[in-house]
Amino acid sequence: MPGVRRWRKILAGVGVVALAATAWVFWPESAVDEVVGIAPEDGTYDVTILRDDYGVPHVFGATDPDVAYGLAWAHAEDDFLTIQQTLLAGRGRLASVMGPDAAPVDYFVFLLRIPDTVEAGWPTIPEDVRRVLDAYADGLNHYAATHPDQVLPGLFPVTGKDVVAAFVQKVPLFFGLEEVVGGLFGEERPDLTASTGPAARYGSNVFAVSPVRSEAGETMLVSNSHQPWTGPVAWYEAHVRSEEGWDMTGALFPGMPFLALGHNRDLAWSFTVNRPDLIDVYLLDVDPDDPTRYRVDGEWKTFEVRTAEIEVRLVGRLRWTFERETLWSIFGPVIRRPHGTYAIRYAGMGTVGLAEQLYRMNKATSFEEWRDALASRDGLPSFNIGYADRTGRIAYVYHGLFPVRDPRFDWEGYLPGDTTDTLWTSYLPLEELPWVVDPASGFIQNSNSTPFTAAGSDSPRPDGFPASMGIETQETNRSLRSAALLAADPSIGFEELVAIKFDVVYDEASAPVRLVERILGLGLEGTSDELDRALGTIARWDRSADRSDRSTALVVVTMAKLLDAGVDFNPSQLGEPIDVSDVELSEAFAAAVEELVGRFGRVDPTWGEVNRLVRGDVDLALDGGPDLLRAVYGRLEDGRFEGIAGDAYVLVVSFRPDGSVTSRSVHQFGSATLRTDSPHYADQAELFARNELKPVWFDEEEVRAHLEAEYRPGS
Repeated sequence: MPGVRRWRKILAGVGVVALAATAWVFWPESAVDEVVGIAPEDGTYDVTILRDDYGVPHVFGATDPDVAYGLAWAHAEDDFLTIQQTLLAGRGRLASVMGPDAAPVDYFVFLLRIPDTVEAGWPTIPEDVRRVLDAYADGLNHYAATHPDQVLPGLFPVTGKDVVAAFVQKVPLFFGLEEVVGGLFGEERPDLTASTGPAARYGSNVFAVSPVRSEAGETMLVSNSHQPWTGPVAWYEAHVRSEEGWDMTGALFPGMPFLALGHNRDLAWSFTVNRPDLIDVYLLDVDPDDPTRYRVDGEWKTFEVRTAEIEVRLVGRLRWTFERETLWSIFGPVIRRPHGTYAIRYAGMGTVGLAEQLYRMNKATSFEEWRDALASRDGLPSFNIGYADRTGRIAYVYHGLFPVRDPRFDWEGYLPGDTTDTLWTSYLPLEELPWVVDPASGFIQNSNSTPFTAAGSDSPRPDGFPASMGIETQETNRSLRSAALLAADPSIGFEELVAIKFDVVYDEASAPVRLVERILGLGLEGTSDELDRALGTIARWDRSADRSDRSTALVVVTMAKLLDAGVDFNPSQLGEPIDVSDVELSEAFAAAVEELVGRFGRVDPTWGEVNRLVRGDVDLALDGGPDLLRAVYGRLEDGRFEGIAGDAYVLVVSFRPDGSVTSRSVHQFGSATLRTDSPHYADQAELFARNELKPVWFDEEEVRAHLEAEYRPGS
């Protein structure tokens, strides 16, 4: 049967080819060839890394570029994967490694023309800053070349431009640009005012105390930015020092060559997210006969049309490149949908100055130098900022790149896109923003709240600023508590300030307290023995989320059940009636009782049994909760909240009367972000769970007195 044998051979050959193809698709990718020869030559950089007892890197170099190179190496040792993902996102290539879920991130990059912004802006960055950016990229290249098994495909070598692109891609997310863009892709035209909710999902705290309110004549600042505990915006602690005057300790995000917040020997600062009106959406008048044209000032203009090629990893090595149209108008990027064609314009669009701004802030030695760095209208687009220094000065600014807008238009809603009267081109100068400098109250505070209560009676007045800025007027539980606690103590010591930071009490006006009042008024008594016990439990609640409390679990789990059910409930809402129906509230409370009884066998487990820090084999009880100064935000699973965000890197700084500076800090996990085999993967978790801080060693002799390792990159 020669024909049968021939077909058997053919089928066997096909099988071999199919097997080979399958093996190729699923065979692990190697980026070894991509990193050959990309490490800088030996001797290019002069830097030493000292790791202290907690594994925190102290990077000592001759020049600022030396330090940036060493910082990149040290951070890569602990979190190389996240750094690479951050740089891939800036390039618009994240989906090529992470798969379809990351495709919207890449589309966002091409829609906003981030590669164009970086190419055009790179020559405008001063040469000294570019050298630092390129040195940081060299540090990553060196690490990649010596650890090819950790390298993601299609990224290396990287340059300083990649570092800038990561800045440009990430920063608009802090004031909600992705929410506005995502909303426009819905089936119906969204209500823009509905997107202006709380300042941030997780929130942050900053407060400072001047010598007039401190016990020992100190000037103190609490830096307490609430971030996710893992991922591209999780904090990493480091200290850098060069012989060119860069000497800073604090925290940074993956892919950053500078400290984002912290202190040097002269001054300290920290951020909280604010949500002013920094995004405008325009309704375009598109030619019904020619969709490539739109009318402005009575004349037809033509969209700039491009095709974004988005490479997506499907499975194994198999990738597919999808093409998506991107449009551009005189206002900015354009989104075409069945319910309209929209242009978007936002603060900081087309700018690349944030890297320089942070670098100058890192090296500032006086309030005037720090403020000059901040004055650039080419950098930070938003954020509340708290400040303190060794001269005794404290300050607060509600910062932002606020467009100079025509007051004839309603800037909260959709804007007419058929007139250049709505096309703003400049920003308000720094001195015209809400400022507080050296208040007589002796303190400043902000917790994603209005600037108009930042310093008691010395706060800015709302009538001094145009409505088009969109400045928040809301308070948070955290801002009410910090303002009350700071104002109540005329002589605050360092430990007292730490205790204020870890406060776990809800204000009477807070949403959880008013939610309890609503539940107690529902008339649920007599429904069941368990519900009766639960009602008695919350009736005894003292508004404290201490780990030993037996009422908090019911309150917080009920809030979680409301959110899980899709109820439009804001846990940070203050003062106003809780906008939840009796039926929704009854069902959520009953579900909370059922979940707690099912897990713990009782309606009143201690809050510490429910509220947990989990890191590898570590599983610890926590105080705190949503919108508390001791902030913990968790994911409810089987009756327990496992913390995922909130208090993360906490730093408390003291400038003493003799001009010296000391500080203490804690990280929710430790310095070894992704190294599960490191002793520093969770070595700070117990400190964090006990609401305690560790020393920050800032002088070299202190570091060497607590030295775990000393080495040079690559050695």
